[in-house]
Amino acid sequence: MRRNQWLAAPLGAATAAALLSGCGSTDGPAAEGGKGVVMGISDKVKSIDPASGYDPGSWLLFNNVFQSLLSFPKGGTTPEPDAAQSCNFEGADSKVYKCTLRAGLKFSNGNALTSKDVKFSFERTLKINDANGPAVMLSSIAGIDTPDDKSIVFRLKTSDATFPSKIASGAGSIVDHSEYPADKLRTDGKAIGSGVYKLDSINEKSANFSVNSSYSGKAKAKNTGVTLKFFNEDQAALKRVLESGEVDFAFRGLAAKDIASLSSTKTGDHKVEVVQGTGAEVEHLVFNMNDPVAGKLPIRKAIAYLVDREALVKDVYDGTATSLYSIVPAGIGSHNTAFFDRYGGSPQPKKAEAVLRAAGIKDKVKITLYSTPSRYGPSTDQEFQLIAKQLNESGLFDADVKSIEFAQYEKDIQDGKYGVYVKGWVPDYPDADNFTQPFFGPDNVLRNNYDNKEISGTIIPSTSAKSDRTAATTDYNRLQDIVADEIPILPLWQGKQYAVTRQNVTGLQWSLDASTVFRFWEISKG
Repeated sequence: MRRNQWLAAPLGAATAAALLSGCGSTDGPAAEGGKGVVMGISDKVKSIDPASGYDPGSWLLFNNVFQSLLSFPKGGTTPEPDAAQSCNFEGADSKVYKCTLRAGLKFSNGNALTSKDVKFSFERTLKINDANGPAVMLSSIAGIDTPDDKSIVFRLKTSDATFPSKIASGAGSIVDHSEYPADKLRTDGKAIGSGVYKLDSINEKSANFSVNSSYSGKAKAKNTGVTLKFFNEDQAALKRVLESGEVDFAFRGLAAKDIASLSSTKTGDHKVEVVQGTGAEVEHLVFNMNDPVAGKLPIRKAIAYLVDREALVKDVYDGTATSLYSIVPAGIGSHNTAFFDRYGGSPQPKKAEAVLRAAGIKDKVKITLYSTPSRYGPSTDQEFQLIAKQLNESGLFDADVKSIEFAQYEKDIQDGKYGVYVKGWVPDYPDADNFTQPFFGPDNVLRNNYDNKEISGTIIPSTSAKSDRTAATTDYNRLQDIVADEIPILPLWQGKQYAVTRQNVTGLQWSLDASTVFRFWEISKG
């Protein structure tokens, strides 16, 4: 996930006909009537210490074992109080943020949770500054004051209206100051938090969670505990255990063909079904603005006119994604369709030819598309081969594809060796800022030599100062329009989230939304 953890291509979903509703469409029973559930997952949990983990598996653990001051409600993208009773900006410049803790908060070990623990947790993450951790998300913090046991005041270096969303994520996890070292990571395999669940055990094969009796908050567990079983991208093994009933449901990691067959399979008395939800993962073509070919705007516009996103979604990803026509995906505030408005939703070879000829480009454009399936999944090469075919069938391009292992791929991008390459993104938090600032702000992660002064110098600072996120819509629309005009990147698709489950499991739909928070407590088994 996260700032330097690029998206893997969709790992599988059924075709539209096989995507069934019903399973997971109703709330489960009350906590006292729940049962334990077993979940199969392809992701690894790389860290159980919030100062280090910055990947999907680790944040899944953090969101259930630790509390944050704020959290994202099910189905929503606006953070609400969690460990906090209230939080708000003081002043109009979004540089002072004050929270008041709710009463009676305790960690799973029985210790009281106070403002001292909150201050400690944030300062610890920043001090350790682990290369694989979320400290980068908290870099706007200048200082933290705790005038009493329940009050926390964050003083920010610059205006940062997205600060509430950042601390509602795994980066805001609160740890017990008496249990964690202040200047290094915890290494004893234990996790002490105040979340809905407590971690009982974890190893390379599984992790066991039970309901935390000390938890104080809005969530109500609809099961007695959760067991995670890790399959480390072994799709066949994950399918087998789902069929046998060894796991109650699988989240990510199944091949499309397997999901299609499972959707019509019965295991005992229980039919296997697919639950589908909204995702905010995205993938883009990235153009190196210094490249002698891709750096030419008419060539980028011609590509924008020719790429057939619907064919990519249908023929490569079996409906596990939807076409994306802007840098901010659907479901995120301020999303628009700037690329659709300019270049249409289907190939337009005549317009592509016209823009090239107007620029004096008469010969076929020779261009190479660079792919890396070792990061984004085996379908990435297939996707890029199809894009190259689409370009070549227009008669305007001579495009080919080169597939590179990820370590070399990243080094070559850093060295500016590629003209066109793939990048994907899993958001840290569901706000338009997280799909714009990392790409177009200082030291952007794309490394494509694009710098628009209006975006970096005016629009991003303006949006960062607006605590009312709806007030930033005009700026974000302008930003999306500029990107669609200049095409430093070309949005391709937006991923869907899915789970494959036995019919007696409910509540999964509440973990498949744009917040990317997987909520153990919403899941129940009949």
